[in-house]
Amino acid sequence: MSRFYSDTSREDDKWSLPDCEVFWSDDLESDCGELLPPGWYYWWCLPGCMPDSDPFGPFDSAEDAIADCRDSVDC
Repeated sequence: MSRFYSDTSREDDKWSLPDCEVFWSDDLESDCGELLPPGWYYWWCLPGCMPDSDPFGPFDSAEDAIADCRDSVDC
């Protein structure tokens, strides 16, 4: 897993933490017990905490997942 900022303007703020994680999975299970397709996913998650959302994806690359996340942020 790799952490990233949903809002890149916060990257230089020394008091800010990355608020998302991107990861590859080929055995991710949904809340209802179904296997999700393999691929790159992201979810909202602060370091050291459980995810704040369901996973979003799958995407073909980590870059595509991160771009989708950042496109969905209301600034």
